[in-house]
Amino acid sequence: MTTFLFIILGIIVILILAIITMYNGLIRLKNRVNEAWSDIDVQLKRRYDLIPNLVNTVKGYASHERETLEKVVQARNAAMQAQSGGDAKQQAAAENMLSSTLKSIFALSENYPDLKANQNFLELQRELSDTENKIQASRRFYNGNVRDFNTKQEVFPTSIIAGMLNFKKREFFEIEEAEERKNVKVEF
Repeated sequence: MTTFLFIILGIIVILILAIITMYNGLIRLKNRVNEAWSDIDVQLKRRYDLIPNLVNTVKGYASHERETLEKVVQARNAAMQAQSGGDAKQQAAAENMLSSTLKSIFALSENYPDLKANQNFLELQRELSDTENKIQASRRFYNGNVRDFNTKQEVFPTSIIAGMLNFKKREFFEIEEAEERKNVKVEF
């Protein structure tokens, strides 16, 4: 009888350890996803801070391009509002729109040789380009962590624990390919 009792206790201890291990794995992945989202936020904030400086620099050279500059400012404001909402799809759409309007500013510089030669503009363009690369890297890092987190939740037996403890799948930070592949339209 005592052997049977030890076997039952051993099985219970193993089950408890397995549940603890699965739970800790889910928490670890959830924290990585949150960290990756924070990385995106940091890079987006940097981009938001650079845009007004870029717009002001361009304004001095291309004052009659008011509509293009206003679109950039509006897209920046929309992206900042979407950032506070926390929804990955909504924020991705707003960021895609901002990226599209930023391309139009850089296309403007082709028509203004003085602007292209302006050291301030060149430095802002370089910094913004660097920030865009960091945003892309942060998106990839975030999406990789979301993939791991979602996969962990879907795999048996962790799926049972994730369902019982109300873990939610996260959405990927996706770009709209149609928007990103369009040529920049510059009108004068």
